[in-house]
Amino acid sequence: MSGIAVDPIVLQVVEGTLASVEAEVEAAIERTSRSPMIREARDFRAGLHDRRCRKLTGRSYSALVQPVVRDFPLESMAPGDVFFHNDVYGSEGGIGHLPDLCVSVPVFDDGAVVAFVQAFGHHDDIGGAVPGSMPSHATSAYQEGLIVPPVRIYRAGAPNEDLIKVMVRNSRLPDSLRGDLDSEVAACRMGAERLGDLFRRYGRAQVEACFDAILDRTTRTFERELLAKIPDGTYVWEDYAEHDGVDPPRLHTQRMALTKREGRLVIDFAGTSAQAKGPINHAGDYADGVFLKKWLAPILRNLADSPERMAELDVNEGVVPLIELRFPPPGTLLTPVFPAPTNARTFVILRLLGILAGVIAKAVGGRMPADQETIRYTGFHGVDGAGQFYLMREVLGGGSGGRHYADGSDTIHVVPDSKNLPVEFTETRFPLLVERLALATDSGGAGFRRGGLGYLKELRPLRDSAFLCVADRSILSCWGLRGGKAGAPFRVTVDPGGPGERVLPGLVDDEPIPAGTLVRIETTGGGGWGDPLEREPEMVALDVLEGKVSARAAREDYGVILTEDAEGEARVDDAATRALRAERRAARGPQPFFDRGPGYRQLAGADHASVDFLDGAQTG
Repeated sequence: MSGIAVDPIVLQVVEGTLASVEAEVEAAIERTSRSPMIREARDFRAGLHDRRCRKLTGRSYSALVQPVVRDFPLESMAPGDVFFHNDVYGSEGGIGHLPDLCVSVPVFDDGAVVAFVQAFGHHDDIGGAVPGSMPSHATSAYQEGLIVPPVRIYRAGAPNEDLIKVMVRNSRLPDSLRGDLDSEVAACRMGAERLGDLFRRYGRAQVEACFDAILDRTTRTFERELLAKIPDGTYVWEDYAEHDGVDPPRLHTQRMALTKREGRLVIDFAGTSAQAKGPINHAGDYADGVFLKKWLAPILRNLADSPERMAELDVNEGVVPLIELRFPPPGTLLTPVFPAPTNARTFVILRLLGILAGVIAKAVGGRMPADQETIRYTGFHGVDGAGQFYLMREVLGGGSGGRHYADGSDTIHVVPDSKNLPVEFTETRFPLLVERLALATDSGGAGFRRGGLGYLKELRPLRDSAFLCVADRSILSCWGLRGGKAGAPFRVTVDPGGPGERVLPGLVDDEPIPAGTLVRIETTGGGGWGDPLEREPEMVALDVLEGKVSARAAREDYGVILTEDAEGEARVDDAATRALRAERRAARGPQPFFDRGPGYRQLAGADHASVDFLDGAQTG
């Protein structure tokens, strides 16, 4: 703490200003950017940091300022400077793959750097072996696109046109890249001006004291309200990526040992598999893992007393002192050695969220959500009717896991406010027809509280095209918890029901799709929570009425027998349902704490891992 007395009114003004500046920066980027991934899908984030590189805002995750300050000391910066980087290995863990371009603008007060405004997002193309700069079969970072370490892209307000020319030249969509850069620079400059006003109004000492107070409050809140609910002890769990695009599918293990003691968490990743040949690695072992600490911390909010309280809790730099990360030696999925490829690193960092949820679930008797997998990239590229190259790519979400108090949500995205591409935009901008967009029936894992549903989306290219996909959970499923069942995996079917029907793997670079061929995409459903035989029969009947659960699944998964009334609506046959459920309970054995679905047996040769049981016990 600074030792300066904090005026409580000023504290509220500072906190509100930080939130509004972050939102204003993001709104400006959304309005003025060029690429669909930024403007329509909103796969980008803004972040505000103090001069000590601490993240002040907490609405979502962001990249890091540390690599900029490492290479450009504060005293070397001048008003009008803008910094840029996308170097995964040179980003201190803040950038996961090369399409994530990061702009940082320092904020000045009385000639000194006092804060930073930063934006980073997933851009259309930064070069590399395939359109979109995410080659699913890459074996080297050099195949993934242009690598830019922290550089000064604007000096005292003047753009480095030579550098920008090199970057734009390496992109297959140069106009989009240049437009996005201009948008992000302008938005961050605007945000820097807003923050500068705050310092000029209240003085550096008072504003920085407010920064300290905001972060300290987060530390104390997480410690008192969340960590206190985890019993002291050590808990172990693991989960897996299923393929890396190069080797045949197998279990790429990510293991976590969580130790709670003295109000702090120690997370040890020992036992994590060796780095993959393909691009599923994540360079997380930099700056003491400060990015991963902030990435993982939102999972802790599930321990809040209520969903309303959970929504109130920000994740900023205040969570960092509460978590210690212990990494294995170099050469693992989390400690890859350059130039190991990383463009599909979501297979690792998304899985880590679920592993932390799972390991905490073991500690707290299952009062955590079941699993979800809510990022995968799909799309088409080719040449349109005007002879121009096009790239349509979107990030389709999936169902979230069931919770002890509610079903999972349908078709969500882990990036806040992100969304799929609107049908009207897709059909206007690209030579594609979107023939169907719906919820995928039966995709959510069965449970006392059902998993959320994934998308069912069908597209038909009007010209010969190529399909691309970067997706996990095409074999393994999102796991169910405490008796809940796993959700349905990801699936892409070309020409469904036709003579050329085939199912594609989760990692695809340039799958030829002739004009007029239908492509069906079904995204993952969330895992179920709790015994599905305990779900209220009336809720199962409502699920069937709404098309979320089929009548077959109602019987097979939930033990609910439905009949039709005179109006043709489904009604529960109470006596038959009670009898069937009693028969099912008597016939089944003890249930594991986690259910991984049938794909796990395909890869592991067993139904469950040794860590899937609660202290050696099973749930009945």
